[in-house]
Amino acid sequence: MTHYPGLLRTAPLKEETTSSLICRIASRYGLEARVLRSCWHWRNYQPGHDGGGARADAEVLLNAAGRQLLAGLCGVKEDVLARALPSWAREDSKLPAEEDGVPAAAWRIGGAVAGPVVFGCRLCAARRTGTAGRVMQYAPLWSRVCVRHARWQLDADADQPLEYLDVRHLPEVVQAQRRWAGVARRAVRAGAEPERVFALAHAVVARWWEQALHWERETIWPRRLHQVAGGDAGGDLERWRIVGRDAVVFPEVVAVADALLDPAMAELVWADSGAGRPRALPADGVFCRRLGERLGRGWLGPLAATDHGGPLIAWMGSVIRLRRGAGGPPGYDNDPWWLRQEHQATTMAGQLRVLGKEKKAPGSGTMWRAAVPAEQRRLITSAIDSAEEQLLQLRGVQTGPTAEVARRLLRGLGHSAGLIEAAWKRTAVAAVNGGVPLQEVARWVDMPVEVLSQMLTAGRQENGG
Repeated sequence: MTHYPGLLRTAPLKEETTSSLICRIASRYGLEARVLRSCWHWRNYQPGHDGGGARADAEVLLNAAGRQLLAGLCGVKEDVLARALPSWAREDSKLPAEEDGVPAAAWRIGGAVAGPVVFGCRLCAARRTGTAGRVMQYAPLWSRVCVRHARWQLDADADQPLEYLDVRHLPEVVQAQRRWAGVARRAVRAGAEPERVFALAHAVVARWWEQALHWERETIWPRRLHQVAGGDAGGDLERWRIVGRDAVVFPEVVAVADALLDPAMAELVWADSGAGRPRALPADGVFCRRLGERLGRGWLGPLAATDHGGPLIAWMGSVIRLRRGAGGPPGYDNDPWWLRQEHQATTMAGQLRVLGKEKKAPGSGTMWRAAVPAEQRRLITSAIDSAEEQLLQLRGVQTGPTAEVARRLLRGLGHSAGLIEAAWKRTAVAAVNGGVPLQEVARWVDMPVEVLSQMLTAGRQENGG
């Protein structure tokens, strides 16, 4: 193929993926992307989804000769491309420095190269380039709103068709995007990294999002969710709760981040802890009550204060330890912005994969792990592991009281089954209360509707509900 460097200039967009730029160059030359990609010597295959189809967040890394070729094809100097493309100078073991001048390339997943990849705003891209088409860009979760066109840009790593959510009728989401800039500056002044502050606030609110199915007084999030779903999320509520979560809760995430950075709020935590006279954090603590008020939910305080084992209580504990000077040497236990792995919110892609597997094979064993809190997952997993160890002991016993070993095994399995059944009931009740039709829930668990209805009724009576 003959190349004509700079014949048709194609400027890169800020934070664009190299793969996206190659696709736009191909379109500008009237070629299919795979035809233009044949100009490079590829070291591996393009990544795809488990069910087939190329990943939208696939990224390309180039060697020196490959970068020179790309610069020539788009008619843009390499230093300009280096400033615009986050993956431009990234090195890779599959691309040795010396390639005898052969343009070489390697596929990678964008999230492992330079952060989350999203579907860029097509309207903005068309305005800047003069041509319409899909654009992939790197964007952290705190910068997903296109303020000009009121669109929430969705993650590109999930196998789902939507590129954005329309938030034109949710001005609070757009306002939160503008507000975040000030919160980030406050974080820097406080000596905290804005991305860590946001991650903690997001974990706190995402945990509330899962609990909110049981909150009868929560009316804000359902309204927003129906709005981003085009007016009614009821037809596919479970999927929309996954796809719409980050956009719907974004205003609260920014508000929580702002509150956690407020020294006056930290003083309330210290007062709730008893200050110089240590005591357990009360359910009616002033900090949580004030936090709920700042979020426009005066009733949230007691619910947040009693959510033991969550990221908010962990943050409060770190604040208290630092104030008392009892945190020991620098480390995660006295770092307010340390986010434990079990507190990290599951991504949209991860939740959609679980949902897809569960719908294909109900009761496959993946649903409960995604549905129950991290602390309960640990208890269930620990109980199952213990039972498995006892089973191995039983199999290996040649002499001795095998009956006692068997009884221990049965007790362990019974405890595990009880925990799993409790988790299952919680999931089923949450689904029904959240608006999922009883018939749909019955299909998931492969159980007659009448039997499921009786079990849920009995469960509510046991809990006094």
